[in-house]
Amino acid sequence: MIFDYLFGMLSHDMAIDLGTANTLVYVRGEGIVLREPSIVAVQKGTDHVLSVGSEAKAMLGRTPGNIVAIRPMREGVIADFDVTERMLRYFIKKVHQRKGLAKPRIVISIPSSVTEVESRAVRDSALQAGARDVYLIEEPMAAAIGAGLPIEEPAGNMIVDMGGGTTEVAVISLGGIVYGRSVRVAGQKLDDAVGSYIRRAYNVLIGERTAEDIKIRIGSAYPLEQELRMEIKGRDLVTGLPRTLEIGSEEIRGALEEPLQHVIDAVKMTLERTPPELSADIVERGILLAGGTALLKNLDQRLREETGVPVNLAADPLTCVVMGAGRVLDESTEDLLKLVRPEKEFF
Repeated sequence: MIFDYLFGMLSHDMAIDLGTANTLVYVRGEGIVLREPSIVAVQKGTDHVLSVGSEAKAMLGRTPGNIVAIRPMREGVIADFDVTERMLRYFIKKVHQRKGLAKPRIVISIPSSVTEVESRAVRDSALQAGARDVYLIEEPMAAAIGAGLPIEEPAGNMIVDMGGGTTEVAVISLGGIVYGRSVRVAGQKLDDAVGSYIRRAYNVLIGERTAEDIKIRIGSAYPLEQELRMEIKGRDLVTGLPRTLEIGSEEIRGALEEPLQHVIDAVKMTLERTPPELSADIVERGILLAGGTALLKNLDQRLREETGVPVNLAADPLTCVVMGAGRVLDESTEDLLKLVRPEKEFF
C-alpha cells in the first residue's frame, strides 16, 4: 500500500475519455489538462505519424495524396490498434512529460457494450503507450459520477450519454447498472446522415468537417422557436465544380430523424425494462443527458415529448465521462474502486 502511494506521488495518474470524436485527459490533482480530437495524420503506405489531435483535424479533407488523416476509434472502439497506440502515446507523453518519474496508472472509459476482445485492445494500447496499470470503467457509470448523480443511493438514476460513436443509456442504483443499452449511433452517425442528405437532395458532396459544422450550427431534434438557415460550400457531383447553397434547419432535422429515432427507441426500451420502484424514482428525478451530442438543439425537449419523463442537461455534458473517471482516481475509495475493472479481469 505504501509502495502504491509513493508510486502515485512520483507519477501523474490520469483518467482518459478515449472518444471517437475527442480525447480528454484528466490528471489527478490537476483536473482536465488535455482536450483534443481523436485524429491522427500519417504518411500513406508507412507507419510514420505526422501529427495528432488538433493539428491532424485541420488536415481532414485537405491532405495531399501521400498523407491520410484518420480516426483510429470507430463507434466507441478501436478500429486501428497501431494508430490508437501511437495517439495514446502522444497524449500521455504530452501530459506526463517532466511531471513524474514513474509510469502513470490510467483509468479509461469504455462503452458498456464492448466485447472482451475490444476491452483487451483498449487495455493493451494503453499499456504499450506507457501505462503502469490500466483500469476500465463503463462510460455511463463514469458519466453519472462526473455529473454528480447520487449513484450509491438505493434509488433509480437514469443517464443518457451521447458521444461521438455510441449512445449509452443506463439506469443506476446502489453503485451498479441495473439495466442499460448501448447503441452505436451518436455524433458521427448524425454527421453521416447530414452528408448523405446533402448529396441526395442537392447532388453536392461535402466533407466531414462541413457536415459536423452543419449539425452543430443548425441541427436540431425538435422544432426551433425560430428556424435557422446556413450557407454551405461543396462540390457539385454533376459538373464537378465548387458550388454554394443555402440550407435550413427544418430539412436538417428531417435528415437527422432516422439515427435519432434509434436513440429514442433505446431510451424507451430501457424505461420499459426498468423495475417499477426505480421507474418511479426516474419520473421524479428525470433523465440526465450527457456527452457532446447531447448539446444538439432541443434534444431534451424531444426526449421529454417522446417519454413523458423530465429530461435535464448536465452542467458540462462534454466533460462528464472524464470527470467521473478522474474522481475515481482522486478519491481512490474502496467504493469507487469497485466501479472500475482492473486489467487482470481480461486475461
